[in-house]
Amino acid sequence: MGKKRVVVGMSGGVDSTVAAYLLKEAGYEVIGVTMQIWQEEDPLEVEENGGCCGLSAVEDARRAAETLGIPYYVMNFRREFKKQVIDYFSQEYLAGRTPNPCIACNRYIKWEALLKRSMEIGADYIATGHYARIRKLENGRYTICRSAAGGKDQTYALYSLTQEQLAHTLMPVGDYEKREIREIASSLGLKVAAKPDSMEICFVPDQDYAGFIENYTGQKVLEGNFVTAQGEVLGKHRGIIHYTIGQRKGLNLSLGRPAFVTEIRPETNEVVIGTGEDVFTEGLVCSQLNFMSIPEIQGELPVTAKIRYNHAGEEAVVKMTGPDQAEVRFLRPVRAVTPGQAVVFYQGDCVAGGGTITGKKK
Repeated sequence: MGKKRVVVGMSGGVDSTVAAYLLKEAGYEVIGVTMQIWQEEDPLEVEENGGCCGLSAVEDARRAAETLGIPYYVMNFRREFKKQVIDYFSQEYLAGRTPNPCIACNRYIKWEALLKRSMEIGADYIATGHYARIRKLENGRYTICRSAAGGKDQTYALYSLTQEQLAHTLMPVGDYEKREIREIASSLGLKVAAKPDSMEICFVPDQDYAGFIENYTGQKVLEGNFVTAQGEVLGKHRGIIHYTIGQRKGLNLSLGRPAFVTEIRPETNEVVIGTGEDVFTEGLVCSQLNFMSIPEIQGELPVTAKIRYNHAGEEAVVKMTGPDQAEVRFLRPVRAVTPGQAVVFYQGDCVAGGGTITGKKK
């Protein structure tokens, strides 16, 4: 029986490069692939706005593949990325929600699209440089578990992967600290050993989300009213895509007290302003559920729930309230529950499941 073939998604960074090295050392037949997702054809535009998958990333990945002695290809996923990530990102903001494009990219591009293409060329697995670990449990299900890297852990952004995707995925970096990954890269003489991590959203490198959305959609977002929860007008806002729940800076309101965004009302083009206390809530409702370590929730499930990537997590109880809807009740109030973001349920170090936040618990 020949070697198992694995396609490694190479972003040009140190993590995916070392992932390819570790798999080759483990005896796999490794193929490096960079996913072409940028929308512009002009090379200067691509270089400026390509983010983690721009031209410099391709060249870094190509050089790393040559050093490792593995075949390397660039696969075109522009159409899928536009539909599943950029269109989704823009539509969510225009609807008054705050999306997480990295979760959508993981689910539909880095896994669904790449896995399908990889299977077509005879691969047994795909692999990435994510800091997470895949575990097959006694109940036969696959789940994602926290990595050894602590603060670099990326399980939150991976909760939506399916059982089929997990069964065909390898994540070798999850057993290492970031420092160890850089040391391995340095020992191999890889130029990416000291390359900084990419922190921005790749298709909005200047972080001007509102400007990007208006330019991309051709839709001018209208000004509206800042209001209290009771409807009192406090001033004018620049357009709902400029705001998110819990925001304090950039409101340009002089109320004589700290002001926070507590709600966004796209149907009336209003941004609701309240106090710091108003930003806290005891529960939320979520949908678009995906389960990992368990097939479904029966009764009430005690979990640690994370409501954003850098949230430490809070003890909570989850129960189903509909075919694809769950209610989360926190043991202590949490700050800035944000529609459009993900809530991820942990049991110990492993992901039980998660969903998309649709609103606060009434």
